[in-house]
Amino acid sequence: MGFAALNPSYTCHELLPMTRKRPQELRSHRWFGVNDLRAFGHRSRLRQFGYDSQDWSGKPVIGIINTWSDINACHGHLRARAEDVKRGILQAGGLPIELPAMSLAEPMVKPSTMLYRNFLAMETEELLRSHPIDGAVLMGGCDKTTPGLVMGAISMGLPAIYVPAGPALRGNWRGETLGSGSDAWKYWDEKRAGNITEKDWAEIEGGIARSYGTCMVMGTAATMMAVIEALGLALPGASSIPAVDSNHMRMCAAAGRRIVDMVWEDLTPARILKPASFDNAIRVHMAMGGSTNAIIHLIAMARRAGIALDMQRFDDISREVPVLANVRPSGKYLMEDFYYAGGIRGLMAQLRERLDLTCLTVTGKPLADSLDGARVHLRDIIHALNDPVSTAGATAVLTGNLAPRGCVMKPSAADPRLLKHRGPALAFEDYNHMAREIDRDDLDVTPDHIIVLKNAGPKGGPGMPEWGMLPIPRKLLKAGVRDMLRLSDARMSGTSYGACILHVAPESYVGGPLAFVQTGDEIEVDAGARRIHLHVTDEELARRRSAWRPPPPHYQRGYGAMYSAHIGQADEGCDFDFLLAGERLPEPEIH
Repeated sequence: MGFAALNPSYTCHELLPMTRKRPQELRSHRWFGVNDLRAFGHRSRLRQFGYDSQDWSGKPVIGIINTWSDINACHGHLRARAEDVKRGILQAGGLPIELPAMSLAEPMVKPSTMLYRNFLAMETEELLRSHPIDGAVLMGGCDKTTPGLVMGAISMGLPAIYVPAGPALRGNWRGETLGSGSDAWKYWDEKRAGNITEKDWAEIEGGIARSYGTCMVMGTAATMMAVIEALGLALPGASSIPAVDSNHMRMCAAAGRRIVDMVWEDLTPARILKPASFDNAIRVHMAMGGSTNAIIHLIAMARRAGIALDMQRFDDISREVPVLANVRPSGKYLMEDFYYAGGIRGLMAQLRERLDLTCLTVTGKPLADSLDGARVHLRDIIHALNDPVSTAGATAVLTGNLAPRGCVMKPSAADPRLLKHRGPALAFEDYNHMAREIDRDDLDVTPDHIIVLKNAGPKGGPGMPEWGMLPIPRKLLKAGVRDMLRLSDARMSGTSYGACILHVAPESYVGGPLAFVQTGDEIEVDAGARRIHLHVTDEELARRRSAWRPPPPHYQRGYGAMYSAHIGQADEGCDFDFLLAGERLPEPEIH
């Protein structure tokens, strides 16, 4: 099931105009093709690299936006893969130019990569605008790099194709398969409960991440890579290929070849991204049991494209599409298994009747063509619509007096007994407060409590960190409790699981109702009815609101200050207000 066998051709243009750009219409022509002193300077500097006029004359210049770095193991192979992309570009008659961009290593960047997603989006847009670039290859995969790259490319408006980093190989420990993230949380709880030793924990640490590539569960990285393919911005089947599989190299070269034709065709994101494209992506997200983080990123990308998308659309589609991928944290298997089972094309083929197959993709063909020949090889991993893994739904959007603009939950990854529950709140003012208290042996907590974390949202975190999978109190872990309701304005890793309610909007830091919750307040959750309610009278809430004082700002200068002044709430996609779709920025003057 090699990549080439799945994708024999990317050169058919039935849906595209017969006319193609002329060399003089290339954007890079303004830099290299005119006869003046400034163009002389541009050309002479290319010659400094050893290029000659045959390398650039009449050829599209392709910018490779590469988010490789020495500290991002998810992208550790992208330095070499960029050479595969270049090979494809050269084969198709283009000139490749590699432009490094911020890497955003999810495990390493503090306080949160989400703080810098918009930074990467701005960097991508401006790298493409300020250089003589005709089309772009976007190389990413680690959680926030995918939406950051795509958001920037949408705003710039040049032809662009996404190259996903791909998942890592399965982890292994004593004959058990391990998935990064999901099994880290699982065995950490067992360690806290005293059920595994330090030696066991060290062995897990050495066996859970065996190769380059993103988390090998259906976390945010795997979710976003698949979602971008479903939107039509990646080659068919690209998002499922393990990072170290030789098919990944061939896919990179194929993407390099394809982007050159996309430039001649002027196949821009605006021609691909339509409301139906985003519906397709949401349906795929639900069928995969994907990360709740995808909601924020898809809303942000849609708004960059000038398409209205809100959280309610996710809830509507969640009611229609069950979970079909038996992949952790909502299932049993890992992304390497998912690839062998048929990958994203196999899963989308199961959804064929629910998808808009007329949507255009980077192939220049409709989505229907991308699914031709797609099969499922292992039915226990990719289920059919009439035999789902879970009917609980990958996403539920709850509203009520505690979350007037909504909050999200992943029912398929929660203990079913907690999908309808009423219990007392155990409220923490911030993460440090929670960390100090949660493992106290005398903590007054029962399995019926609802743990509440405040000040963890876009402004409050800052950067909306992945704190939403709040730890089970140690005294309950020792008693055998492995899930309980947890509520916050934070996000959680897509690798996480449990009855966690997230993205409460508006956030507590700006005076949302979550700010006024006190320990002992009764909170009622009904995931089926999509309802969350704080059982406190309106009068008492008004009294607490009048006594509330906003916390001090986190940043007084720099990017953090700009972020704090312009960041939107979770239900708005957490984008900057000045980066939403609007008038295109002018092209740079060539002086």
